[in-house]
Amino acid sequence: ELVRQGEALKRTEQMVDKMDQDLKTSQRHINSIKSVWGGLVNYFKAKPPESKPEQNGTPEYYGSSRLKEAMTSSKEQESKYQESHPNLRKLDYADSDFSKADLVSSAQRDSYPKNQHLRAYHQKIDNNLDEMSSGLSRLKNLALGLQTEIDEQDDMLDRLTKKVETLDVNIKSTDKKVRQL
Repeated sequence: ELVRQGEALKRTEQMVDKMDQDLKTSQRHINSIKSVWGGLVNYFKAKPPESKPEQNGTPEYYGSSRLKEAMTSSKEQESKYQESHPNLRKLDYADSDFSKADLVSSAQRDSYPKNQHLRAYHQKIDNNLDEMSSGLSRLKNLALGLQTEIDEQDDMLDRLTKKVETLDVNIKSTDKKVRQL
């Protein structure tokens, strides 16, 4: 949603740049109509080049790379999580938590209790903590990506606000000149 809003802000900024350029052209025409001298000045003055809005100091908009990376890794982790979650995958009775306890390395076995059932529960708890840790890591990356995107859009909104205020002043001035004609 933030990426979509960023694209909408970029299009809005391009439209404001186009309006500013159209306003400058209008002011040239008003000067030509207003007096002979204005027409001569416009005749000898070079016509302003038609520039694309991207060339007016606003870079092409691409969503925050940090956000895109976070979303990609989040989707990968989500699919891995869904494959391993007992409620989200088909149950395979041959693959029980107790048989997984036998695969634990000898270094890890020493840290678990000697009782096989307690060892299996401790390992299950450790696995759950690992899943929670990866989920929290995923949320952290998404939050940092969202923050980056919000900061970029905040800067874009500041630029857009300044451009719109300047454009508003110029439109009022041009309107006043047209009314005087």
